[in-house]
Amino acid sequence: MTATVDLPQVRGRLTRNAPLAPLVWFKSGGAAEWLFEPADVEDLRAFLRDLDPAVEVWPLGLGSNLIVRDGGKPGVTIRLGKAFAQIGVRDNGIRAGAGAPGISVASKARDHALAGLEFLRGIPGTVGGAVRMNAGAYGREVADVLSMFEVVNRQGELRTLPASALNFSYRHSELAADSVIVAAHFTGDFGDKDAISAEMDRIGAAREESQPLRSKTGGSTFKNPHGHKAWALVDAAGCRGLRRGDAQVSEKHCNFLLNLGEATSADIEALGEEVRARVKAQSGVELEWEIQRVGKRAGEGSERVGS
Repeated sequence: MTATVDLPQVRGRLTRNAPLAPLVWFKSGGAAEWLFEPADVEDLRAFLRDLDPAVEVWPLGLGSNLIVRDGGKPGVTIRLGKAFAQIGVRDNGIRAGAGAPGISVASKARDHALAGLEFLRGIPGTVGGAVRMNAGAYGREVADVLSMFEVVNRQGELRTLPASALNFSYRHSELAADSVIVAAHFTGDFGDKDAISAEMDRIGAAREESQPLRSKTGGSTFKNPHGHKAWALVDAAGCRGLRRGDAQVSEKHCNFLLNLGEATSADIEALGEEVRARVKAQSGVELEWEIQRVGKRAGEGSERVGS
């Protein structure tokens, strides 16, 4: 028998069986049981406070580092829109809403001659996702520049906490999975605007040259193991260009997986697992996924939320 749970009233948008494939870079996967796009922070707080604690909650950013499995995502997926994308500057600090793209933060810093945030130009996701996973590129990571963050917990409490509360490690934070970051505070150093702009241009050109940016992809697939580059291990294992259906290891950068057309999330994930197995057999190194994989596989059942 399928159980149902009543959902709180909201001022934002609450959509049942919302397709997630259009919202993620791979363009594959199932639907969100419910997709909640809050009107503002207070709407989010009230919803989480009044939502049955048994209902799973999961925040979605730009969907750049993500596989949503084909059976969809149970519970409530939370997507922060324009109300959470504002960026403000004061002295050498930037407060950015969690829905703002990292590249927008880098551009705002450049416009105010703040150095140290240029690497955000190379991170294809939102501020919230970047903080949650301690995203990094080109020699820097979020842990280097984050001073504070604002988060709404599962009880609907809004808290401002120091970056140290996240206990950052490589591509990881200890933020509770059902907490929703709503803003981040970054600190830069005053510098030369032309030099900052040139560094951002360099990062942009390097990404364009080395990564399959105009493909349906999920960004870097595997974490770099200590002392190794993931792409080099994948290449050495003979996986460059490897295919499973329409899922392929990129020939341009083999730490990227591609959806060449009609690949399912199952195809993409299985290809990633085959790459991991081949790398382990060839080098003895066990690659860890950097891409987040969420939801149910096709055919898996779950209880239903709402009616």
